[in-house]
This record gives sequence, structure tokens and C-alpha cells, in this order.
Amino acid sequence: MRCNVGLASIPIRTSIERDAFLARLRTDEPISREAALRLICCADEDLPDFLAAARAARERFKPGVITYSRKVFLPLTNLCRDYCGYCTFRRDPGELGAHTMTPEEVLAVCRSGEKLGCTEALFSLGDKPELLFAEMRETLRRLGYKSTLHYLQAMCELVLRETNLLPHPNPGLLSAEWVARLAAVSPSMGLMLETTNAELLAPGAAHDKAPDKVPAKRLRTIEDAGKQGVPFTTGILIGIGESAEDRVDGLLAIRNLHERYGHIQEVIVQNFRAKPAIPMAHWPEPSRGEMLRAVAVARLLMPRVNIQAPPNLSAPYYEDLLDAGINDWGGVSPLTPDFINPEKPWPHLEQLRQRTEAKGLQMKQRLPVYPEFVAKASNRPGLVAEKLRMAASHDGLTRRAA
Repeated sequence: MRCNVGLASIPIRTSIERDAFLARLRTDEPISREAALRLICCADEDLPDFLAAARAARERFKPGVITYSRKVFLPLTNLCRDYCGYCTFRRDPGELGAHTMTPEEVLAVCRSGEKLGCTEALFSLGDKPELLFAEMRETLRRLGYKSTLHYLQAMCELVLRETNLLPHPNPGLLSAEWVARLAAVSPSMGLMLETTNAELLAPGAAHDKAPDKVPAKRLRTIEDAGKQGVPFTTGILIGIGESAEDRVDGLLAIRNLHERYGHIQEVIVQNFRAKPAIPMAHWPEPSRGEMLRAVAVARLLMPRVNIQAPPNLSAPYYEDLLDAGINDWGGVSPLTPDFINPEKPWPHLEQLRQRTEAKGLQMKQRLPVYPEFVAKASNRPGLVAEKLRMAASHDGLTRRAA
């Protein structure tokens, strides 16, 4: 990780300076950019105190509880027009493993998930593959839809009508119109910001040949969701060539949008993991210390926002993430693999619970929309609100916790 941020990388050497800095961290006020830069580049000897401040912020926000969503993972299509250097999910037509799910396959997975207590149907898919591939256009024609987004909308509605699961789509870039259309069939949705560093679009960088990873375009989608009051999940991806300063600036961009619109229900801090078949196969992965610093910075920049980090990407020591201030494990499936990181299986839910409780915390199941956003989402007209009211308990968590 590059830490070229001037004074931020200088250790806090005097006890007076340390005490003053820690006192600022212990307030309920979000930390400044300067403080975040200092924390994310802190010396190892300073890290324990900073992590303690992040944990304390978590406890002031949601004391004693770590939530998770029991989900099924639906890779609606893995065809994609983007070629990100770290991705094993995407395929070209005809490539081994290329697949677009049928409505029957979608329903079969969801019904199996229902039997296991799942409440979330997570839709992940490549970004607008029909713009690049004639084969995808033919698949959509055969299914009876004009675009991948039209098909996604129909599948979200199918899940709503035929099951008790709530859709949560991650469809890539969206226009304001498409935010509204998908909000009519799902209580929440998501798009990872990943980074604000446009230099990663350069030849040979992580987002080379990925036209949908332009940071300004992704921020526009997140803002359009905010203007419409859609509960939204986003986050940063660390270890793809960005600097420490970029990590802070990505989190600040998210914070700024949340301060304007109040719609960010969850911020994910996700770490890059190298895989054999990707262009970045030999790229260094973020260290445990880098991950803990990034999570702690996210918590202290946004002390009253849900912070999540995927446990499977930090195994076998994922419980350390609790020490950095997360209050959610994200979606975990008892049925389907993580199709984005298939080599990193989710931990068994009972093991996850045991490790959470070993830290003195209670694990509770939530819906894909977070408890504090349930009431507003339930007041919308239509089937989404009806199904959400049926699924939510009095405290906004899931009524039928598994």
C-alpha cells in the first residue's frame, strides 16, 4: 500500500499528542480527512488504540449486536462487457462456465433457500453484456426481454410474487429511471464504488477495459438512488492499485452522499484476493493490518453507518474484523457459493455465531434492507412494501430468524 500522505505517516510520538488524538477519536463526531489519513497509515504500535476507538464507536451505534443476512446468491448472468483485472466471475459467450439463469432456475434456488431460512435473494450480474455480445442479445430475445435490466426487473418481481424472499439486486450502473424501476421490485439495491481513483482505468491497471468502472459514473448511480430515497449498499475495494489516500477519499465520497441523502444503509470494506486465472494473479493482497486499518477508518469516518466486511475473504482470522468496528457480516448463504470468490467459501453459520459470541457479541439475522430503513421502505405502495411488512419483526430484523 502506498502511504504518500505527508505527516499522516509519521507515528504519534509524544504521550500528549497521542492522548489528544485518541480523545478526538472517542467522540461521536465523524473524524476528519486528516485524522483518517493518519489512522490508515498509523504505525503498528499505535494500531491497538485506534482499533479500540473504532470498537467503542460501534458499541455507541449498535451495542452488543452483529447482524447478517441469510441469502441465496443468484448469478443471473456472468456475461459482462467489463474486463476487470481481478474478476473471475465474468465470462465471454462460449467460455467454460458462461451461463444466464432461466426463470425456472431462479425460482428453484429461491425455494430451496426458503427451506433453509433465507430471506434475501441477491442478484449479481455482468454489466450490460448485450451491448457487447450478440449471443446475449439472442438469449434475451429468446427469454422475451429487451435488455438484461428488463430481465432482472422481471426476475425480482418473480421472486417477490412466488416466494417469501426479498430481492437485492447488484446490477451495475443505472440511470435514474432504472433506479426507480428496480426500487419498485426490491426494497434495497447496491453498487460498489470500489475507488475514486480514475487512474485505475489506465492500460494495464485494474479497471483497464472496464467502461462501467468510471468513478464519476458510479457516484452518479449512488446519488440517483439517494435522490429517490432507495436504501443502498456500497463500499470500497482495497488492494487493486490504489493508495491509502485513495481509500480514505473513496470512503469520504460515500460519506458525503450519505450526509446529503441519508440513504447509505451499508458500507462494505472488501479486500482483493488473488486468483490463478486473472490478470492480477501475482498482485500482492492487502495485509491483515491494512484491512483492519481500512475498516477502522470506515467506522470512524461514518460512526452511525453500518460497516461490513466479508468474513470469507479474511478467513481463517475473520473474527479480527470485529476488533476494527464492523457491525455486520454481510450476506452469508447456507446454500449457494460466493460466485464472485468461489475459492473462498463462506464460514458455516454456526461457526460464525460461535466466533462472534467469543468476542462478547450477539449475532442476529436481518433482512437485505437494514432495520433502520425498514419503516420507510414499508410505507411505499406496492408488493415490495407488503412483502417487507410480512418479513420484518417489530425491531426491523427478520420475523423468521433461522
